[in-house]
Amino acid sequence: MVTKNTIKIYKKKKFWATILVVQILLFYVFSRSKMMISFFERFFEFQKSLHQLLFSWIPFSSGDLLYILLGAFLLYFVITSFKKKSRSSSLLKLIIIINIFYFTYQIFWGMLYFQIPIIKKLSHQQEPNLDKAKTLALQYLEKCKTTRALVQEDKNGIFVVKDLPTIQKEILFQQQQLPRYISDKKAPQINSFKPSLFKNVMSFTGILGYYNPFTAEAQYNAELPSTFIPFTSAHESSHQLGFAREQEANFIGYLIGVHSKNLELRYSTEYFTLKSLLRFIVENDPEFVKSIIKNYSAGMKRDRSYEKSFILKHQGWLDDFFGFTNNLFLKSNQQEGSITYSYFIDLLLNYEK
Repeated sequence: MVTKNTIKIYKKKKFWATILVVQILLFYVFSRSKMMISFFERFFEFQKSLHQLLFSWIPFSSGDLLYILLGAFLLYFVITSFKKKSRSSSLLKLIIIINIFYFTYQIFWGMLYFQIPIIKKLSHQQEPNLDKAKTLALQYLEKCKTTRALVQEDKNGIFVVKDLPTIQKEILFQQQQLPRYISDKKAPQINSFKPSLFKNVMSFTGILGYYNPFTAEAQYNAELPSTFIPFTSAHESSHQLGFAREQEANFIGYLIGVHSKNLELRYSTEYFTLKSLLRFIVENDPEFVKSIIKNYSAGMKRDRSYEKSFILKHQGWLDDFFGFTNNLFLKSNQQEGSITYSYFIDLLLNYEK
């Protein structure tokens, strides 16, 4: 027997399902409007500063706690939706939560994927050139070797970060030094770097760090080899500034780190840049890549060996699953898939003319 309450809940579910469809269509229209994209950029400048003030002083990741609570609510409503008595009301609450989450995500972050690409801000844009990439790889090999000789090591001779707070402070300082023709975004100078509460899981997913758009926190995996952590922090801080695209965040992270006087940050950035260039070159000239790696300094070889052992230790089905989902996410937000990362190389080569 159909009760009045059942009909009422059905109408509410239909209403909220319609609202979700309308939202999706509306934000699609917004993504095509320069005026609306500009509005969301200005709104982000306001909310990022506010969120960092609200959450930066908390000693742990409040964004991760939010995700845990959200996950618990979703799991509860999914489980109760299988029970006949509570099925309708649970599905209604689930649809309402999805609506709220989707709307909040889009106004806080999603619309920033449609900003003017950085590549259009660089003059005389050229396609990535293999010979130029090789020349740059040789230059960064020498830079890495020089900087690597100046940083500290652990008892096994592997590069180790000794003072992460100083690196974070340097990243915030370098945000202010970015070329104005590339970034006119405000750098609030608020330290909101947080080690993720999910570090154990992250190590098995290939995720180095992430930005939480709901709390403006830059999350990093504290279990990573030290070669990753400074540049990963610079990358996530680029998201904090408002650069949503992954490879643009890599490029801004590169600009933050490559000119830094902090040796740990600079080495991590130079090493990331070298590895990115080699990944670009390897399909066309694997022998050149082998010769570069062969000419790593002894310290760089130890760092590379440690990175490889860390990755091999944490490989598994989670890594494959998150790689697949990340690929879908990138493509759904106007970005390259996770297989090809040539946009960073495109930006790098055009910048380094």
